[in-house]
Amino acid sequence: MAVRPNVVFFDVLETLINLAPLADRLEEVGQPGIILEPWFLRFQRDAMAPTLAGDSAPFDAVAREALRTETRLTLSEREIEYVVDGFSTLPTFDDAVPALKKIADAGVAVGCLTVNSPERTRRFLEGAGLIGFVDHIVTAQDAGVWKPHPDIYRCAAQVTETPIERLALVAVHAWDCHGAKRAGAVAGWCARLEYEPGDVFLPADVMGETLVEVADKLMSLN
Repeated sequence: MAVRPNVVFFDVLETLINLAPLADRLEEVGQPGIILEPWFLRFQRDAMAPTLAGDSAPFDAVAREALRTETRLTLSEREIEYVVDGFSTLPTFDDAVPALKKIADAGVAVGCLTVNSPERTRRFLEGAGLIGFVDHIVTAQDAGVWKPHPDIYRCAAQVTETPIERLALVAVHAWDCHGAKRAGAVAGWCARLEYEPGDVFLPADVMGETLVEVADKLMSLN
């Protein structure tokens, strides 16, 4: 049975960050904004593949290669870099600040667990005004594997010197919550992106329509 966590890690991409403005950058370099979704899906798939093969996958290199492929080699390297740089400037969802604040006000440590690079993650947190709530940043680069490999969640536990069962992950992706559960962590799933968790993945310990509702439920665990 899940217990109240000592530290709560939030996924970043699509959980805290709204990717939609990247469509504007795509249009600025002559691409249709609607390729944002297939590009991001290709990016995630291509980043997970090296982990499955036993290798590491640097965020920037995979993001650029996925965009290069998705646009059929029609973008210059400068245009690709301009689009990928947008990851550092994206806005948060409206429920991000109140959710992080709720956890921090409860005296529980807050972290970000992301596949993004440490530098881009920090720039995003600073630009979005979230850095003051965040005690820890752990990335795929630190762990040497991508989500949802169990080792990335165990790495977060090691960095924070927290027993894995007292660490929680909050995400809008059921597959991310599944990875956390398989590693032995607590999982909180927000329905904003996927609407229903389905029955393919392990159920999260708490669920909510917003990040604030998920944070409330995590803090209510005994």
